[in-house]
Amino acid sequence: MSKEKVLEGALTQFVKYGIRSVSMDDVARGLSMSKKTLYQHFSNKNELVSEAVRKHLNEERSEIEEIVQKSANSIEELFLLAKCLRKHVFKINPSLLFDLQKYHAEGWSVFQEFKKDFIVGQIKSNLERGIAEGYYRSKLNPNILAVLRMELVELAFNDQIFPRSEFDFLEVQMQLFDHFVHGILTESGRKKYTAYQQSESSFKPIDQ
Repeated sequence: MSKEKVLEGALTQFVKYGIRSVSMDDVARGLSMSKKTLYQHFSNKNELVSEAVRKHLNEERSEIEEIVQKSANSIEELFLLAKCLRKHVFKINPSLLFDLQKYHAEGWSVFQEFKKDFIVGQIKSNLERGIAEGYYRSKLNPNILAVLRMELVELAFNDQIFPRSEFDFLEVQMQLFDHFVHGILTESGRKKYTAYQQSESSFKPIDQ
């Protein structure tokens, strides 16, 4: 089995169950391979986690870049990114970021670098685009709002602030997103965003 297939299988388990609860034995068992073979690809779990995180983030980068390229304006970009967020968040075990931060420093560093160098930059670019188009409020500071938006995403993963026993993880993420969006829109932007929401069924899938 190729290293790429091992990463795919491990990532599927990490996303579904969280990182801490998935052992190397679990990964091997899920891939129907021996642990000895698994260790031929990765010397330990930390290495496997770091490589899986890189793979996931590279895939996310490609998906976001495709959305940005295909979007006719900042509102369509925002709308399609919201659909992308819903799709991914629905699959993620809420403990994943906590596990990564607490138990896998290298993997956490990879995520933080990606967040700082790519995600925040993409949000900033969308904000600047929307301001130029007149869909976002002109007095917004893209540098501040881009960081805020990224921190809101992470905030929803915090079990101390939003306990899983009291809050639905997906609903928290989408409520925070909705709150952010309506705080940046002008009246024309709000009308256009609402129009995209109402005509969602007319959009082609992003991979077409």
